[in-house]
Amino acid sequence: MALTGVVPRLLAALLALAALAGCDRVTNSPHPRGAEATNTLFTAFTQRSPKYLDPTSSYSNDETPYTYQVYEPLYGYHYLKRPYELRPRAAERVVAPRFYDADGRELPADAPGEQVAESVYDIPIRKGILFAPHPAFARDAAGNYVYHALTRRDTAGKYGIKDFAQTGTRELTAHDYVYAIRRLATPRIKSPSFSLMSEYIVGLHEYGERIAAIDRELRKDLSPTDRDLPMLDFRQYAFAGAEALDDHTLRVRIKGKYPQFKYWLAMTFFSPVPWEAEKFYSQPGMAEKNLTLNYWPVGTGPYMLTEFLENRRHVLERNPNFRGEPYPCEGEPQDRAEGMLDDCGKPTPFVDRVVFNIEKEAIPLRTKFFQGYYDSPQIERLDVGTGFIVEMADSADKEAEYKAKGIRLPTTIEANSWYLGFNMLDPVVGDSDDPVQRERNRKLRQAISIAIDWEEHIAIFEKGQGMAAQGPLPPGLFGYREDGPAAFNPVVYRKVDGRLERRSIEEAKRLLAEAGYPNGRDEKTGRPLVLNFDYLSALTPAARSLMDWYQKQFAKLGIQLEIRATDYNRFQDKVNKGSHQIYFWGWLADYPDAENFLFLLYGPNAKSLTNGNGENASNYRNPEFDMRFERMKFEEDGPVKAQLIDEMIRIVQEDAPWTWGYFPTSAAAFHQWVHNGKPTQIIRNHIQYLRVDPQLRTERIAEWNRPVWWPVALIALALVAAVVPAFRAYRRRERENAARTLAREAAAGAAE
Repeated sequence: MALTGVVPRLLAALLALAALAGCDRVTNSPHPRGAEATNTLFTAFTQRSPKYLDPTSSYSNDETPYTYQVYEPLYGYHYLKRPYELRPRAAERVVAPRFYDADGRELPADAPGEQVAESVYDIPIRKGILFAPHPAFARDAAGNYVYHALTRRDTAGKYGIKDFAQTGTRELTAHDYVYAIRRLATPRIKSPSFSLMSEYIVGLHEYGERIAAIDRELRKDLSPTDRDLPMLDFRQYAFAGAEALDDHTLRVRIKGKYPQFKYWLAMTFFSPVPWEAEKFYSQPGMAEKNLTLNYWPVGTGPYMLTEFLENRRHVLERNPNFRGEPYPCEGEPQDRAEGMLDDCGKPTPFVDRVVFNIEKEAIPLRTKFFQGYYDSPQIERLDVGTGFIVEMADSADKEAEYKAKGIRLPTTIEANSWYLGFNMLDPVVGDSDDPVQRERNRKLRQAISIAIDWEEHIAIFEKGQGMAAQGPLPPGLFGYREDGPAAFNPVVYRKVDGRLERRSIEEAKRLLAEAGYPNGRDEKTGRPLVLNFDYLSALTPAARSLMDWYQKQFAKLGIQLEIRATDYNRFQDKVNKGSHQIYFWGWLADYPDAENFLFLLYGPNAKSLTNGNGENASNYRNPEFDMRFERMKFEEDGPVKAQLIDEMIRIVQEDAPWTWGYFPTSAAAFHQWVHNGKPTQIIRNHIQYLRVDPQLRTERIAEWNRPVWWPVALIALALVAAVVPAFRAYRRRERENAARTLAREAAAGAAE
């Protein structure tokens, strides 16, 4: 290759490099130029795009960052207060139901649950709430819907909401909630709540059967593979359980007395669905291009979905029609000190735009977060911060780095329980018809409860991120006690100088001997006591380490623990059939009420009595507990309910159907410029409360990602050093060759 152009090109490259070095642009930013300076929250998702954004079918954790921002159920939760406090969202207020007996006579508010045949909720809807702009509402000058009579030709080339030029809106009414409740019965999509709600909402079960028959009739001439289906218009099909008394009053009728129903009204299943959206999306050519509610939701919440690039990128933008809900002014005692009340009374949402980018690999996601390009690694994950906390505990260098970057790692104890349970049908560790044997078995369970050191488990396997449980009820729920006699389990702990202290192994061994197993051997046969532990997954290396730990805990008492590990499906089969002995399992609250944890020990909920459908995996039955539970579940939060909860917890502490295990810690991760982050799995509309400081973010990104040009310059100089001598040698050879050529030509001329 000729070298005559090398030097000029090299010089040009060096000049370009110098120009780039003088530019303020951070060259490794994944965002468009200037994006970090906008009022945008940047986060990531690591798996697939959300599958169901239709509120009737949506339930998964990866869907909630979108659904709870787009939709407004009737109720929500106070963002900061604990115990969790229900508050209105689209409703004007949280209402108390009216009660009626079987003859339709109204009963007093404190009527016993067994007397109540029906509860009636008349819920006022706030006036003036508008849906986000959407083509489904667009009308022409004559008032006709612009996009309600489209043909396949009209929808050709349309792949997103922005492909429709016109949008519109209208006021939210009670009819939209009626439509949504009726829609729970649709056979066209799976509704996770339909089965349970059919047990409570008057007439919903029968209505579901009617709707299924109507749907079959509508589809009778269609192929099973057809995606263009005629609209199933729920305006035409009513039932008694849900009706609009007027445009702003919703009536819902519930069978019996069910105080926990109000919590369901805070879930997206009870978000409004406008019939116009159903009509819009049911038109030819829409479904095949994913123009459905599962991809393009329509709501009244603080945000609207404006971009959906499947498995690549999703964008929420501020709903211009949102009324601006004020940020709370009250919270927990520590919230003020942590700056969580600084935005008191200011209208939310604070952020204009939320961008979710796909990051399939953990290392790039982590790298970009530490570079400042993601404000939170995964906004829906409340465990990502835990890893950072653990790293800081293990490494002083990591701790210094994370603190230098000002990374915020707020934590909370979740409404989530993990426990080691006993199958009460088992003759060794369970219940017995013989009172003497029943007491012996109870002492065995108590001894094991003392021996299993859950504080040690949390330290080793949860890296300190958890809290040893004193009973089945986690913090944050009404009825949980932080102090006093009901705040700890006296079977396992005692108070010494105001501090809890686990009872000694000697006390556990005494109980074991009273159970008939001195030193871990049967006092009648002399054989060692062998118990079986059914574990819910295969034995991976990490699980083997955990199983070794469990065996050591039982070995403190001389008990041999046999591990029976299997896959989760087979484990469930064992539990459903009652063929397990000791097992490990957990529960995450559907809603923040004590009933949602205490029902795990309610006798009629036993899996042995419900063909595996109940959640009482221990098959625990205690008449005293059951009697109080049946009273408690009808009580509103107050002194009576609190007393019943105290009594129930004391009963199960003594009976020890579980060794109470632990409540895990949730920890989010935010950069220093993100404010108001308070992690919880109960409150899902948290994005609207987050505030970002774009200026600080821009400064930190520039500081943390300054281009380092000297290695490039050295390489360039090395290239120059290597090329220039070669170029000079080349020129010298060229001159010598030219001189020889001229000499030969001159010699040839002289000869002629």
